Amino acid sequence: MSDSPAGTAEPAEPADPGGYGQAVASDGTMTGPDGRPRCPWALSAPEYPEYIAYHDGEWGRPVRDRVGLFERLSLEAFQSGLSWLTVLRKRDAFRAAFANFDPIAVAAFGPADVERLAADAGIIRNRRKIIATITNARVVLALDVPFEEVIWSFRPAVTTVPVVTADLPASTAESAALATELKTRGFVFVGPTTAYALMQACGLVNDHLAACAVR
Repeated sequence: MSDSPAGTAEPAEPADPGGYGQAVASDGTMTGPDGRPRCPWALSAPEYPEYIAYHDGEWGRPVRDRVGLFERLSLEAFQSGLSWLTVLRKRDAFRAAFANFDPIAVAAFGPADVERLAADAGIIRNRRKIIATITNARVVLALDVPFEEVIWSFRPAVTTVPVVTADLPASTAESAALATELKTRGFVFVGPTTAYALMQACGLVNDHLAACAVR
């Protein structure tokens, strides 16, 4: 992948995507400054060590709480059409702006909050995505089953282990079904690709490459 782990099949990696003087190995990984093999996207921005930290400590690990899932759904929607690194670098600002992604607090946002957020240079000032986040918070609260149950009910029974980044799909049958279910329930700004990125980020699937040390 280039600079985003989010549900996107990419062309072949450049010889040294991270600028560490390391080539992508035959097993699809790239060796970082600590000598550990990783998914190449984690090393695509060496000036931002938080990218490695996100890859090592968060991406692909199970998230089962309502706030955590809502945060990731919201951030994946903001990421749509952009680099995930852009979102990751603004994550603290997003949390401050959106009340730590507590659905109860966000659901109470009104027109003044939309204007406040649209003027906040610390986040991605896309009015449609801001309104979608507030809408989705209200849907979370209106669900007749826990939000986390809705999300995790679409965990694939069987998954394949990717060997190289080209093995990673942009979406799957399960992510398409999840997107359809979310839209049916009233969620907005979520499609099969965003749903698959959510599944990757929250550990419904483990898309670390077979030879990645984190896997």
